[in-house]
Amino acid sequence: MSPITITPANESHYPSLYQAIASVAREERYLSFTQPLPWHTSLAFYRSLAAAGAPHLLALDGDKVVGWADITSVFGDSRAHIGVLGIGIIPGYRDQGLGARLLQAIIDTCWAKGLTRIELTVRTDNPRAIALYERLGFQHEGTRRHANLVHGQYIDAHIMGLLKDQA
Repeated sequence: MSPITITPANESHYPSLYQAIASVAREERYLSFTQPLPWHTSLAFYRSLAAAGAPHLLALDGDKVVGWADITSVFGDSRAHIGVLGIGIIPGYRDQGLGARLLQAIIDTCWAKGLTRIELTVRTDNPRAIALYERLGFQHEGTRRHANLVHGQYIDAHIMGLLKDQA
């Protein structure tokens, strides 16, 4: 493994990013989808983030995407100060502090872009992610019951938020 770098996403990264997200999706534990989305759908999403100037960072091992963090906008003028976090690390790169580095980098990017609130949902059966979010200042704001349905089993999800003036 070479040193992992964190960098803004660009078009040249998209095929590797797609593979990374597909890998995590197939684990059926961390994302809201359990199979990769179609390439054209994913590409349109990545390009929409870029067109909007949305925070979108990647963790790279050489040219290989091994993690990502993105912030999507919330609909409505009165909610333009809010970003919704999406983040993931592929197997083999977890438990090495990379998630904390990537999360702190996207938080810093959000504050620099003028956002004042970041929110997320995390499955209740993902204690490592919950602990990371708590460590970086996210607070529990509620629980969505039966938020996910995987193989006939419902899984709740915590709603968490981070405010700039409390970070």
